[in-house]
Amino acid sequence: MSLKNNILVVEDEAIVSKDIQQSLKKLGYNIVAAVDTGEKAVEKANEHHPDLVLMDIMLKGKMSGIDAAERIKEQLHIPVIYLTAYADENTLAKAKVTEPYGYIIKPFKEIDLHTSIEMALYKHSKEKEVIKERDFLYSLVENREDEGVIFVKSNSRLVKVNTADILFVEALKDYVVINTTDAKFTIHSTMKDIQKKLPTRDFQRIHRSYIVRLDKIEAIEQPNVVIEKGKRLLPIGGSYKDELFQRINLV
Repeated sequence: MSLKNNILVVEDEAIVSKDIQQSLKKLGYNIVAAVDTGEKAVEKANEHHPDLVLMDIMLKGKMSGIDAAERIKEQLHIPVIYLTAYADENTLAKAKVTEPYGYIIKPFKEIDLHTSIEMALYKHSKEKEVIKERDFLYSLVENREDEGVIFVKSNSRLVKVNTADILFVEALKDYVVINTTDAKFTIHSTMKDIQKKLPTRDFQRIHRSYIVRLDKIEAIEQPNVVIEKGKRLLPIGGSYKDELFQRINLV
């Protein structure tokens, strides 16, 4: 268990709030504040920057728990777990839009509280690592002096890759795969962002899922481009066809 993670408790039933606080203390968490309205929740979150917020969905007052959670997410990127005695579809539909890190149905068991908090803290820490690595990678790329080089994350190392060795880039859900002559690198990014980092003169988007290095194209066999000595066929998307043909000096 994480030692002394800071928790903000937002619950407008005094007895329930005290019960939650007792459980949290027993589990080894530190309570930075316990409040009973959405407005106070946002205020205390900004003041204390807790590691996690336990948020009752149905709060009295103008600001609901869902509204408060959305504000906290936008301003502070702090994970929120909802506490609710209401598990109906309408409530859950509104709550899930704010992308909470979990739900705890009241009345709850101490083990449920502990498990939900630890899972949320772990998930959030991993998300922060991904963002930190991505931002660091992009800062290296943005500040590079040599446009022919990018750095990619591989097995906890930053590896220098010559763009001249890149064959093509492929989209894979929330990741992209950079295929070189000797290796593959999978990084958390988007095609749009990767395209910005590659030298425009050398690379061309040929499909929503593919970017190819122009001098690696050996032939075009409609509706594909041929690379790697005929080993790979990459599809040409209809909306990218004209721009590709303009750039390959078609005669």
